[in-house]
Amino acid sequence: MKPSLKLRPTRTPWLAPLLALCPFLPIATSGAQAALPPPVADSAAEPVRYVGREQTDKRLYDGALRHAVGVHCYQALRANRACPPEGGAIGWTYNHQPYLAYWQDRFYLQYLSTPKSEHVPPGRTLLMTSTDGRHWSHPQVIFPEYALPDITNAEGHLPAGTPAIMHQRMGFYVAPNGRLLTLAFYSFCMQPLPQHGPNKGQGLGRVVREIHANNTLGPIYFIRYNRHAGWNETNTTFPFYKSSTDSGFVAACDALLQDKLMTLPWWEEDRATDGFYTLRLDKAEPKAPSFVHRPDGAVLGVWKAHYALSPDEGQSWTRLVGAPTLTPCGAKTWVQRTGDGRYALVYNHSLTRNNRFPLVVMTSDDCRDFADMLCLHGEVPPRRFAGLYKNAGPQYVRGIEEGNGRPPGAHLWSTYSMNKEDIWVTRTRVPVTGMVTHHVQEAFDGVESTAQLESWNLYAPQWAPIGFGDDPQQSGNRCLVLRDEDPYDYALAERAFPESSRVRIEFRALAERVGHGVLEAEVQDRHGHRPLKVRLDGPWLAQDQMSRWVNSIPVPDRTWLTLRLDINCTAGTYDLALNGNTVGVAVKFAEPAGTVERLVFRTGPYRGDVRALFVEGEHATLGYTSEDLPGADQRVPLSVYYIDDVKTAAVGNP
Repeated sequence: MKPSLKLRPTRTPWLAPLLALCPFLPIATSGAQAALPPPVADSAAEPVRYVGREQTDKRLYDGALRHAVGVHCYQALRANRACPPEGGAIGWTYNHQPYLAYWQDRFYLQYLSTPKSEHVPPGRTLLMTSTDGRHWSHPQVIFPEYALPDITNAEGHLPAGTPAIMHQRMGFYVAPNGRLLTLAFYSFCMQPLPQHGPNKGQGLGRVVREIHANNTLGPIYFIRYNRHAGWNETNTTFPFYKSSTDSGFVAACDALLQDKLMTLPWWEEDRATDGFYTLRLDKAEPKAPSFVHRPDGAVLGVWKAHYALSPDEGQSWTRLVGAPTLTPCGAKTWVQRTGDGRYALVYNHSLTRNNRFPLVVMTSDDCRDFADMLCLHGEVPPRRFAGLYKNAGPQYVRGIEEGNGRPPGAHLWSTYSMNKEDIWVTRTRVPVTGMVTHHVQEAFDGVESTAQLESWNLYAPQWAPIGFGDDPQQSGNRCLVLRDEDPYDYALAERAFPESSRVRIEFRALAERVGHGVLEAEVQDRHGHRPLKVRLDGPWLAQDQMSRWVNSIPVPDRTWLTLRLDINCTAGTYDLALNGNTVGVAVKFAEPAGTVERLVFRTGPYRGDVRALFVEGEHATLGYTSEDLPGADQRVPLSVYYIDDVKTAAVGNP
């Protein structure tokens, strides 16, 4: 039986009678706009505002912001040229523009890829899946390399057989009939420069295929040609979707083509003037939108640097405007409603256009006024592979679009590329907050998975994973385990505690295996100042005084160490006890801190200060890495550290 075509139901049933009373012309057409509903008219001139006081510090990867509590960052893809996880003789190391969906109890993640640099062919799109958002399958190619016909235009000539490149502004669509579609865009540019990019309307068109419940893939079709640029059924390789004999697939494509919100991102690569798009462009070039329904039923559209409202599900829009209180840096912005009924806006609040860090999250009750700016991802490892236009930092963030699934729980899920070479997925605790009110009592008894650590922040590269394991010296005792065999990254576990001027911190640590990475335990304040740290390095325990490592203490090999830190920010000192014995009294802080609020375990040295890495000139502007880092494709000797019995307590007046 042929399935009936149904559009996604509007999420605001009261909106229809309101629109009947307040009709207005589509803004994409000429003529005067009729009166808008008051909630839309009142905010159309500035649909989004940041009303908080915090600003980022460009000298630090985390912007010197408070960290959102309960953020788990997992590396889904680690680029590797010598041993590619996607298969093939040589790994492709430019990986970017990821998209995320959740369908039939599984996460789906797609991204585009080229061998080395942005906009330099060949290009393809790959897919990974996961049942928990932490462990991901190896990538598989879903939209392969495409050979172009002979092309000559005003910018130059490309001979037949030149490989196409891809450009993504949409990844997935869960249709009303339950089908899951994945999409991509085949294009080309005459030169690998931004002004000649693949998103200027010259590309071939958008392709689509179905992902089946058993993770097999349907055939590739074009769902929309760039007909105005001369592309159609006669000069492209894949057939038009209407030729499919699968009526359910055709119905799913038809529904997508009628959904003005889900097709909103297509304009940038398409740029047709056939009436398919409803934006009033003026001189704007709106790129990479996300959208969300506000409490008043209007739709907020958030592009890279433009913002607009739609009171009729994308059939028309207010004029595209900027947001003076936001500081976009050329990367994408994400907005969504969170599981607590509030709203989150995630983007790179950067004070420099070249570097895309930190990735921040701001929250709102009304989806207009956003505050409480917090760092969502403030770790930036070095770029390992040479390439052009590889901006530093976590960037091009996307979540799960409305209608594309809802994972269990109330978490905020995000995906983004790191340095345009690795792909990450992050789960953030909701409600989003930067502080905790209770002190720490973590024995990890009964904890089976890091997913249960709702108050911990985890940064877990593939070669430096974080998990749980049994105590190698005490049967039945569960411990947090940090492993590290990555030559250029580390594992990091962070636990917030109530902001305190005086606090006692206790934990146990075991160096089960010391290979490449050492274990540093560091206490920080809200801005990332680091007044004190201790380091477990094989047979030595070191502590710091001012900026020097001093007073290294010999410790037994492969033995549990119990450390206690009594911190006095007023005096600018701390006491250190090892296994119940005081080994440091009134040790001076390395730098001042009026209060402290987070404990960080890390399998490598601190790298958060970027001032030494700033480079002026063309290469800094282009995000250019000229050489692969040595040994980037090879694991280093493994380090394994166990953490247990983490406690904090107020001392005197907090």
